Amino acid sequence: MPTVYITAPRDDAAEIATTLVEDRLAACVNRVDCASTYRWEEETHEDAEAILLAKTSADRYDDLVDRVEAIHPHDVPCIERFSEEDVLSTFAEWRNDAVSE
Repeated sequence: MPTVYITAPRDDAAEIATTLVEDRLAACVNRVDCASTYRWEEETHEDAEAILLAKTSADRYDDLVDRVEAIHPHDVPCIERFSEEDVLSTFAEWRNDAVSE
């Protein structure tokens, strides 16, 4: 029952989030605006981005990653899976129901 951390340009974040929920790859995606500083091709960049926190199931994780890679505008999107040690059981049940096919 992972939460997936994704960053995306602000202009693309809403579409990515909506796609993940509509495709039942995420039960919910939270969007939080942020400023990112990173190194790319030996240069330092600063961009306005959004953090996406996608709630999914272990069974849907690989499909979620594939979908994000397909629609994300970056060549190397940030997609990280949080290890989940403890989660409220009622939340886990809702999330799993929301992403079941």
